Amino acid sequence: MSDKEPTNPFEEIQRQLKELFKDSNVKVSARGFDESDNFNDLFEAEGGPSLEAAKNESGDPLQKLRHFHLKPKEVRDHLNRFVIRQEAAKKVLSVAICDHYNHVRRSLSGKSDQLVEYSKQNILVLGPTGVGKTYLMKNIAKLIGVPFVKADATKFSETGYVGSDVEDLVRDLVKAADGNIELAEHGIIFVDEIDKIASEAGMGGRDVSGRGVQINLLKLMEETEVNLFSPTDMLSQMQAAMEIQRGGQIQRKTINTRNILFIVSGAFDKLAISIKKRIANNEMGFGAPPQEADEDMSTYLRFAETTDFTKYGFEPEFIGRVPVRVACNALSKDDLAHILTNSEGSLLHQYRQDFRGYGIDFNMSAEAILAIAETASKEGTGARGLMTVLERLFRDYKFELPSTAIKQFDVTSEMIADPAACLQELKAANAHLQHEVWLADIKRFATQFEKEHGFTLEFKPLAQETLIEEALETDRSIQSLCEEKFKDFQHGLSIINRNSGQTVFKIGKLAIKNPDKELSQWVVRSIDKTKSDSD
Repeated sequence: MSDKEPTNPFEEIQRQLKELFKDSNVKVSARGFDESDNFNDLFEAEGGPSLEAAKNESGDPLQKLRHFHLKPKEVRDHLNRFVIRQEAAKKVLSVAICDHYNHVRRSLSGKSDQLVEYSKQNILVLGPTGVGKTYLMKNIAKLIGVPFVKADATKFSETGYVGSDVEDLVRDLVKAADGNIELAEHGIIFVDEIDKIASEAGMGGRDVSGRGVQINLLKLMEETEVNLFSPTDMLSQMQAAMEIQRGGQIQRKTINTRNILFIVSGAFDKLAISIKKRIANNEMGFGAPPQEADEDMSTYLRFAETTDFTKYGFEPEFIGRVPVRVACNALSKDDLAHILTNSEGSLLHQYRQDFRGYGIDFNMSAEAILAIAETASKEGTGARGLMTVLERLFRDYKFELPSTAIKQFDVTSEMIADPAACLQELKAANAHLQHEVWLADIKRFATQFEKEHGFTLEFKPLAQETLIEEALETDRSIQSLCEEKFKDFQHGLSIINRNSGQTVFKIGKLAIKNPDKELSQWVVRSIDKTKSDSD
């Protein structure tokens, strides 16, 4: 082992900053930055926000927490507006959330019983993908008024040198709270895919990196202080220096995790198989019966016990820090149909808004709703399957219809089966209205051209038909054709205007077929006319 002293990370940052600013007037001192340096001006000059913009001007951000009064049933009823089914999860989450933020309220008011040690009710949510685990927590955080951060456990490494450090979650919570540390100390951190950092003990033992991440997360779940400025993040160090320059010292260097609520979740599909086997052994005395082809294995997750998690590869200390556990159910096709029609966060609302941006609306039959739900259920991704199906269904409609006269269409079960064929039928049925749309596009270009360059283009009927024919032949929009054909027209028209004062120009078929040649002839004629007038 070398006797050489280990490199100080702060000195390395200072060296890099000196190299970065060697050609500027910014000075880097032994402690980081010179107090005389105007970092506020530096960052504003680079287009970043001013230091003053970071101040909270919205009053007391903890107001809702100081007056928290929600009851579990009220939280459950709020969640019912956005997430269907998952009754057990909603009940468990509602109680845990109310218990936690009632404690927070008492703590903020100074009325908490210091003799009673509070055990934080961190939560473990199990269930297949797309059943609403993240959506539940997002809506809870929004209801309570606290910052919310979500990340996947797989992005973290034990040391942070590869991937991210788990402490970045807490720093991100401060960012989500717009820099308000006190509010961030009462936020919610959601870590998904937690099952991916556990592996069953075998010949090779547990995954070392996954074990390290569990231990680091365990520290956060307990009460600990997290440095707000990562020593490996140059930007964080610069922000710290900015704080020193502004006020002479950093008001808060750390954030306490005591009242931050942690929710971890995962699909745990292999765990479900293990639980089924355990139950079969206990009840029947021999191995598990063969799995049915259409059996929903996630139903076994509600029987999970602590020993199941430790055998799965979780540290006993880690699993002990998530005492509240609940399983979400897989969604059936009827559930997916209910999501489309009844949920306030329904994707149908989003697609309606997308089409209404072009002045288009659609009706959807009950049969179409069921057909979409059935197709989505086959994707095996829960509610996310709805997005996959709807995007495939509406993709060409979104592309084609805004350029047509069609302002209304029906979504039927036939359209679900063959959207392309139904789109062609819809366009054919409305083809008689399309000519007016093309004429309106030509007029729109002429209006835009006049606004930008001050010259009026009057398209003759034959020129209009020629443009429309070319648009059909090349499958291009009127707008793009006109922009290409008349991209340099204003220069020639300016010459003509200087020679003759003309501002209105009639566009004929020849100007469409060969605009440059036609414009050149116009310019020559205007010059000749000027000469003849002077003679």
